[in-house]
Amino acid sequence: MEELNKIKFKNIKLTSYRTNAVMANLANNNCISEKQQNFRYSGEVVYIYAFDIAYDMKRQPISELLGQPVQNYHIGPSKRSPKQLFFYSPQMVKLPCKERLINGGVVEIQRSIKVFNVGAISIQIRVPFEALKIEELVCYHELKFAENSIEDEAKQLAREATMKLEPYCVKPVSQLNQIENYTVFYLRDLPDKDDSSAFQAEEWLNINRNHVAGLLAEESNARYLSKQEAEESTGRYLTYYSNDLVVIDWDAALVIGEKESLDDILHIMEVANVQLVELSAYDRLLDGSLEKAYRDLAKRRVRVSRDIHRNLREIRVDLARFSDELSNITKFFGDWHLARIYTNLSNRFHLADWYRVIREKLKTLGDLYQLLQQDWVNFWMVLLEATIVLLFVLDVILLLVGL
Repeated sequence: MEELNKIKFKNIKLTSYRTNAVMANLANNNCISEKQQNFRYSGEVVYIYAFDIAYDMKRQPISELLGQPVQNYHIGPSKRSPKQLFFYSPQMVKLPCKERLINGGVVEIQRSIKVFNVGAISIQIRVPFEALKIEELVCYHELKFAENSIEDEAKQLAREATMKLEPYCVKPVSQLNQIENYTVFYLRDLPDKDDSSAFQAEEWLNINRNHVAGLLAEESNARYLSKQEAEESTGRYLTYYSNDLVVIDWDAALVIGEKESLDDILHIMEVANVQLVELSAYDRLLDGSLEKAYRDLAKRRVRVSRDIHRNLREIRVDLARFSDELSNITKFFGDWHLARIYTNLSNRFHLADWYRVIREKLKTLGDLYQLLQQDWVNFWMVLLEATIVLLFVLDVILLLVGL
C-alpha cells in the first residue's frame, strides 16, 4: 500500500512537471505570436500608368507643366556605372501632394509625370499603407477613394497634362484610348524571425510564396493557389543584398528594401510600361494598314497602288524612327542590377515578341503592296505591248493605203 502511494505521488509530480512545461511553452508561443501580431507591414503602393498621347514629341524643353517646373530625370549614381556614358533622360514634373479619403481615413498621395520623346507620358501615383498581413494588400489593386478610383485619378491627370502638352505634340491623339498600368507594392522592412534575428529577403519569400503570389495575381484566397501557379508568379525575382528583393510579375511587382534605388527601379518599370503601350499603339496602326491593304488588293486599282506605296514608305520610316526612339529610352544599363530588372520586365511583358510581331506585320504589308506593284507593272506592260501592236497594224495599213 505504501509503495502504491509512492508511485501515485511520483506520477503526480511528473504530471505536474509536464503541465508546467506545456504551460511555459504556450506562454512562449503566445509571446512570439503577440510580437508577430504587433508587426505591421508599411510602405507604398505605386501605381504606374502609361498613356500614348501623340504620334511624336517636338524636341524642345518643357519649362512648366500644370503649374510646376519641369526637370530632366537622371538615374542615380552607381559605383558600378560606366563613366562618361550618355543616358536618356525624360522630362519630369513632381506635383503637390493631395489628400484622399480611404475607408474613412485620410492619406496623402504623391503624384509625378514623366514625358517621353516617343509621344507618351507616364503617371506615377504613390499611396502609403500599413497592414498586418500581406493578403490585406490585395484590395489595393483596385483602390477606391471616396471621390473616385485610382484609375480615374490617373486618367483625369493625363487629360489635364495632355491639354497642356498639346503645343509640344506632333499629331496628338483625340482620345486617350491606349493605356497600360502596372502596380508596384513596396515594403520598407520585414518582420523578425521567432528568435528575433532578421529575415533574409529570399528566405522570407520562400516562406510566404503563396501569399506573395496571391498579392501579385490579385487573388484573395492565396492559400488555394497551386504550387505551380505560386512558382510561376514569383519565379522571376532578383536580390542584390540579403535584405532586398524584387519580384516581377506581368501585372504587378513586389519590392522589398531597395530604399536608395527605389526611384530608379520604379523608373525602369515606367520605361518598360511605356514601351509596351507604344508597341501596342503601333501594332494597332499596322492592323489598320493591313485591313486597308487587303481592301486595296481586292480593288486592284492603279491609282490606289500609287497612293498606298507612298503610305507604305511613310510607315517604314516611322517604324525606323520608332525603334530608334524606343532604344534610346532604354539607355540606362550602367547598373547591372537595374539591367537585370529591366530584362525580367521585358520578358514578362514579351516586348521582344511585340517587336517580332510588328516586323512580321510590316513584312506582310510590304508583300501585299508588292503584289499591287506587280499588278501595276503588268498593267503597263500590257498597255505598251498593245500600243506596239497598234502601231504595227497602223504602219501596215498606211503601207497598204500608199500602194
